[in-house]
Amino acid sequence: MAFRIRPGSEIPDSQVTPQAIYAGRRRFLRFTAAAAAGGIAGFGGAQASQTGTKLSGVSKSSFTTEEELTTFNDATSYNNFYEFGTDKKDPAEHAHTLKTRPWTVVVEGQVDKPGRFDIDEILGWMSLEERTYRFRCVEAWSMIIPWVGFPLADLLKRFEPRASAKYVEFETLLDPEQMRGQRYPILDWPYREGLRMDEAMNPLTLIAVGMYGETLPNQNGAPLRLVVPWKYGFKSIKSIVRMNFRESQPRTTWNDSAPREYGFFSNVNPDRPHPRWSQAKERRIAGERSLLESLFANRIPTLPFNGYGEQVAGLYSGMDLQKFF
Repeated sequence: MAFRIRPGSEIPDSQVTPQAIYAGRRRFLRFTAAAAAGGIAGFGGAQASQTGTKLSGVSKSSFTTEEELTTFNDATSYNNFYEFGTDKKDPAEHAHTLKTRPWTVVVEGQVDKPGRFDIDEILGWMSLEERTYRFRCVEAWSMIIPWVGFPLADLLKRFEPRASAKYVEFETLLDPEQMRGQRYPILDWPYREGLRMDEAMNPLTLIAVGMYGETLPNQNGAPLRLVVPWKYGFKSIKSIVRMNFRESQPRTTWNDSAPREYGFFSNVNPDRPHPRWSQAKERRIAGERSLLESLFANRIPTLPFNGYGEQVAGLYSGMDLQKFF
């Protein structure tokens, strides 16, 4: 199901994050920490990003925008993907070791049609469309990304979830030989995320298999990643190999690692600061400005639910969004 984003939440093309800025979150943390200590000597660029294959048969969806896109280079060289390292440039430099074929996804739990499914079988079921979404990192930088994929709801329905399925849990590949960052106890591997079923079935929730009209680069979560545009980016789990339908709320990696800082819901909320920084504004990485210029540019206001409140605020009616973050 496709629908046009209402005018109040539309993104002008002029604000879409350029492709080249999107690929690397940890370098910014290290950079800002060094800057605060007065020790910045320079700011190097990431290595050349991996590019994919042009996708065919992709329809244009009604999710359009007038905001300026992030460049491909930025979006694929400034990344957070701890499985390949904690520096923002690490995924672009090291994710070439990931083999995305063969690739299977295990579906289990409270469904009538569980099983192990090949990625190409899954792709054969789905029609691809391009959707341009805002992407807001919990670190307070943001991008505008043209994703290619299909609604998560269309996939989940094929497995016939039972009424007892209240949540769906996702898991990233665990393979330290391919993913060098997993050789170190940075996080409790494998990476895990989860959504409530009504969040998972919302028309905005996307499984991305490409971006900028091409297959998804490894550093951006190939071959399957989640995109939940009203939540902070760490909820959009990459390189998915398992989906588990559950009655109870699943444990998630960042919530386990730092529960005071990262909640299960993690909806974009300018009124709920991170314990170590404000979320009221963000740095938009978009257009032809350099990455460095973008990171030091004047901040723009952060929108509640990342600008998608008209579509999703009703999911949290009656919830204290300060407590349930």
